[in-house]
Amino acid sequence: MKSELRKARSRERVARIQALTAEDPVLGARLNRILTHARNVRVTEYHLTNACNIRCKGCWFFEYGHDTATREVKDLATLESFLIDETKRRRVNAALVIGGEPTLFPDRLRLFVKHLRYVTVSSNGLRRLPWDGFEDVNVMLTLFGGGKLDDELRAIKPSGRQFTGLFETVLENYHQDPRANFVYALTEDGIEYIEDTVRRIAENGNRLSFNFYSKYGTDDPTAQAHQDALLAEALRVKALYPDVVLSHPYYIEAMITGRTHWGADFGYDVCPSISIDHPDHAERLENGNPVLPFFNTWAADLKTVKFCCTSGHCDGCRDSQAVNSWLMVSMDRFLDSREMLETWIGIAEGYWNQFIWTPFNPYAAAHQTMKAERAGPVEEVEDGGHVPARVPHAPAVPVSAQFQGVGH
Repeated sequence: MKSELRKARSRERVARIQALTAEDPVLGARLNRILTHARNVRVTEYHLTNACNIRCKGCWFFEYGHDTATREVKDLATLESFLIDETKRRRVNAALVIGGEPTLFPDRLRLFVKHLRYVTVSSNGLRRLPWDGFEDVNVMLTLFGGGKLDDELRAIKPSGRQFTGLFETVLENYHQDPRANFVYALTEDGIEYIEDTVRRIAENGNRLSFNFYSKYGTDDPTAQAHQDALLAEALRVKALYPDVVLSHPYYIEAMITGRTHWGADFGYDVCPSISIDHPDHAERLENGNPVLPFFNTWAADLKTVKFCCTSGHCDGCRDSQAVNSWLMVSMDRFLDSREMLETWIGIAEGYWNQFIWTPFNPYAAAHQTMKAERAGPVEEVEDGGHVPARVPHAPAVPVSAQFQGVGH
């Protein structure tokens, strides 16, 4: 019965899309490009380590004891065997690697690069991910509040000692690095810093997406006392820097308010970024709202399936990737008009634009050219094939002129 219902809905969706794009082949081509790419990405999230080199205020990983709940696997052979099973048995080909701080263990990250086609690392940016061997790894750089707030909220050693200049260090580490995308968590306390922070990221040759800073562990987890002002400023800065701020205006509003045009509020019953193999989700998987196929979040012990992509505490959650995924799996809600379908396409294009390994990233083609240049001239081999000549002393930082002025 459910199968027949899904087939009927699919037929209705196809018919509606055909009607909306019949007189706009460009829009139809944009949609087809998104769907073709998306259906080939099968993602799962991995806690690479429980260790981190800073202690951000409000970090759900430490606030809720994820660092002590399991013991991380350090043996590379065990990790590699696990990843092989993920790719062969579960057919996963995309990894979102978080921590802790993944860049502390590049040897483990190399195994993800070896076995998965698409790899994204979430990092605080204090330690730069090496270039060699990680050329196609997307790096999502955390940023809280902007301005002086970033140091107040993030520049804290594990000992509890505060330091300064974290944002400046991250900018230096990822100057004009095409792999990097800042995930800028907005807060009403930092409205005055948004424009200047975005400007500095643009001048550094990077781009960004907006997130929402949820104050985990406080009595006011969503911190929305000045929500309207925060939303207005975020949209204003998006308009000022449309090629730097990748987040679509519709997503920005949904992320800050949690609301949509069809009346749904973001929360557990609609969030698609839950671990499909977690036993607590049996009812959620039956409620009819879509979820991400194949998606699990694995703890650092490689045995424990975590509740979801983030803290496991849904009240007030505005995780950027979860909200983006929610909007993208809700395409049926955007088929009332050509204008709404174009809005959905813009949301999806903005999301995929974050990743260096997608065709939606405008620097992806130049990135591949730069990789080929750094690999050196091509040499003929006896069987008629080609191999790149090795460059043993390639520079550590990509400086190709093709990336000068990214985001301007």
